[in-house]
Amino acid sequence: MALAQQITWRERLEAYYYLCRFDKPIGTELVFWPTMWALWIANQGMPSIGILIPMILGTIFMRAAGCAINDFADRKVDGHVERTKTRPLATGVISAKEAIYVFLGLVALSAAMLLFLPIETFYWSFGALFLAFIYPFMKRYTHLPQVFLGAAFSWSIPMAYTAVGATPDLTCWLLYFGNLAWTVAYDTQYAITDREYDLKIGVKSTAILFGRYDIQIISLLQAGSVLLIGTALWLENLLIPFGLAALLVVVADFIYQWSKTKDKDPQRCFWAFRHNRWVGLIIFVGIVLALM
Repeated sequence: MALAQQITWRERLEAYYYLCRFDKPIGTELVFWPTMWALWIANQGMPSIGILIPMILGTIFMRAAGCAINDFADRKVDGHVERTKTRPLATGVISAKEAIYVFLGLVALSAAMLLFLPIETFYWSFGALFLAFIYPFMKRYTHLPQVFLGAAFSWSIPMAYTAVGATPDLTCWLLYFGNLAWTVAYDTQYAITDREYDLKIGVKSTAILFGRYDIQIISLLQAGSVLLIGTALWLENLLIPFGLAALLVVVADFIYQWSKTKDKDPQRCFWAFRHNRWVGLIIFVGIVLALM
């Protein structure tokens, strides 16, 4: 706390910047692209700017809010993990109370974006807030925190449907669970990076749960995500040819990820996690081309 009181306002703003992970946009990208899939499919093309901008800003703000509450939940363990020991809360640069204020401020900004969207989107937003809040604490109680993250990251999909005046239907939920499976896969890659430290401090994850079969289960989850998303595209007549072409590129990318991570090297698993930013983009390009 003493350190948090001694820093200048410039250093405090910089600490907030790092708390929100604005220096690491990969998380925002992983939420952003599935949101765009849903918006384009539900609207059968590009939505209006009046819908697109609030959805994009809401995605950015809620991802940042999730990072703030995550670091609050992990403030007593991040200092014991090599990769996270320099985070602002772990070093004491900012206090736990400040992190809560940042979280609440970002949630308020996200809520402000809902003023530009239909009331149904506002109702669905409570699910996003609930999942964003509970996810960081799940690693204390279950080996499946990655599933909760997947549910949180995917919640923007039904919200996107309501934003353009559509009702979440079978296609929507196929996209939702396809994205959830993909999220569990890439966040397990991420968790492998910290598995050695998590075992020591008692933090749970799918990387620990899957054990020696981690890479194989990641591949199965990736295959499941392709099947579910492909079915969604097929139902909307978006599969042939562009949707299928995009998914074939994604399959090739997943095989490439497997080739790089099959020896379970933590640094290569972290590389694979970050490489998933291209998966969402590739699928989005396929959807856009199919709708033209």
